[in-house]
This record gives sequence, structure tokens and C-alpha cells, in this order.
Amino acid sequence: MSLPRLDLFDFAPPEKHLLADQSHSIVERGFLQDVWGRLKSNRAALVSLIVILIILALSVIVPLISTHRYDRGIIQHQSLPPRWPLIEKTGLLDGNGEYQEKGLEDTYYLFGTDTLGRDIWVRTWKGTQVSLYMAFLAVVVDMILGMSFGLISGYYGGYIDLFLQRVIEILNSIPTIVIVTLLVFVLRPGILSITLAIIIKGWIGMSKIARAQVLKLKEQEFILASRTLGSSDLKIIMHQLLPNIFGQVIIMSMFSIPNAIFTESFLAFIGLGLQPPLASLGVLISEGFKSFLVSRYMVVIPTAVLAVLMFSFTVLADGLRDAFDPKMKEM
Repeated sequence: MSLPRLDLFDFAPPEKHLLADQSHSIVERGFLQDVWGRLKSNRAALVSLIVILIILALSVIVPLISTHRYDRGIIQHQSLPPRWPLIEKTGLLDGNGEYQEKGLEDTYYLFGTDTLGRDIWVRTWKGTQVSLYMAFLAVVVDMILGMSFGLISGYYGGYIDLFLQRVIEILNSIPTIVIVTLLVFVLRPGILSITLAIIIKGWIGMSKIARAQVLKLKEQEFILASRTLGSSDLKIIMHQLLPNIFGQVIIMSMFSIPNAIFTESFLAFIGLGLQPPLASLGVLISEGFKSFLVSRYMVVIPTAVLAVLMFSFTVLADGLRDAFDPKMKEM
């Protein structure tokens, strides 16, 4: 039986456009590129990210460029309602004629003034810096303390896990308000006492998540293979376990941010946080609440900024959860 004769032209190279199509089909996207692509497709999360960036920019820029100080006021300008240029001609945000009564024809306060004549526009964005500081602090504490406790406790187990979990249970049994009150007695009401309270208790939720993930992964084949090859415990934790739980760590950190912001605002509202003339959103809400029946804008404006900030972080955290683990969206 004779073999068929092969012609040289039977092996002609494919056309260039076919090669181009094949080259595009085999390009692989990295994990972070996939996460960013899924996050961009989530419009609510993307809008929330933009809102957070805008609030961050305003909180940094406004106190720097404003002609008014957040801690100083003009007593003649006390309790002025919001007044916006150009928009006032439509009858909205025109100051209700109070500017004209005081002879302030060319004066504008976008958010009005408080009972001491301080510009609420500047004080709101200066106070937002404290809320964003709380957000940054919550992430740092979760990443350092919470993740470290969870990784060590879950990986080593035994007596180490037993001891660390008892420490967490003791700390978790003490209410945050009690810790802050004790710190206020030792220190003074302010940002330092709230910072220490978050450092003491703010990482407990993260440690539980990290420990649960490590317990699920540490008996997997790739961990057993690393041990067999002689890898040290530190190398296994940093190079094998941490990358596999990093998505859950980021998600949990984002969900802890609104809680930290609310904690600061609540403590400032009841007098255990920052004290006037320092500004935070909680301080502004507490001061505005005293004049709620006369000047509602004093409490409505900082409350609205606080609500938008907390809601944006919550929606962004939900979007990141779906981006890092698309299967969660189906559950």
C-alpha cells in the first residue's frame, strides 16, 4: 500500500489575520486585571469609588485653600443659612434674606455658619478628614493585628490557638464604650483615646476570618508539599497561605471601615471623642443637634456627608466581594 504523495503547498503558513486572531485568543489576564474588570462592570461600586475619591479630595483641598479657618469664626456672621452664588438668583440657597439684614451682600457661606460664626463648609471637610483617618486606621489595624493573629492561631493550632482565642474572647467581651470611657479617664477625650480603642478591639473580626480561612487551607496538598520540601513556617504562611486569603482580607477590611467611622462619630456625639473647636462629623452633628429646631442645616449637612461616606464604603466593599469571588454573587 503506497502512501499519498504530500505536496509542499499542503503546509503553507496560515494567513496573517488568522495568526493575529489566535495570538489574541491565548493572551491571559492576571488576577488583579480580572478583579478590576469585574469591579468596573459593577456600576454601583464604581460610582461609590468615585464618590469616595471626591470626598477625599474635598477633605484635603478645601481646608487648605479656604479663606476661613475651621476653628475660628466671626461672631457677627453667626447662624447664617447656606448661600450659593448664581443659584441664589433662582430663589434656592439664597440665605433667606438674613445676609441682606446684616449688610453682607457679597458674603457667601456654602453650608452656612454655626452659632459661633464658623464656616460649616470648612468644618465639614476638616471633620471628614477624621472619618477618613478612622477608615485608614481600621484597614491598617485589620491588616497588621487581625491578620497576624488569625494566621498564627490557625496555622499552629494546639495550645497557641487555645491561648490566642481566649485572649480574643476576653477582649470581645468588653464593650467598646467601656474601653473608651476608661481611656478618657486616663487620657483626655480626643482622637488618641478612639485610636487606642480601635487598636484594642477593632481587629477581632478580621482575626476570626483569617483563622477560619487558614484552617480550611493548611491541610491542602500544596501546603503539605511545601512542608515536605522543607519550607519554613514563615515561608509557608507568607508565600502560600497569605496570597490565598488576601481577597477575603481585603473584603473584610472594607466592611470594617463604616463601623470605624460610625464609632468615632457616635463617641464624638456623646462627648467622648474630639472636643470643640476641633472638628469631626460627630462633633458637627452634636453641635447642630442643639440648634435643630432653629437651624436644621447645621445637623442635616454633616449627617448627609457621614451617611454618603458610610454608604459608599459599604457598596464598594460589596462590589469588591463580588469582584474577588464571583461565586459569592450566586449565593
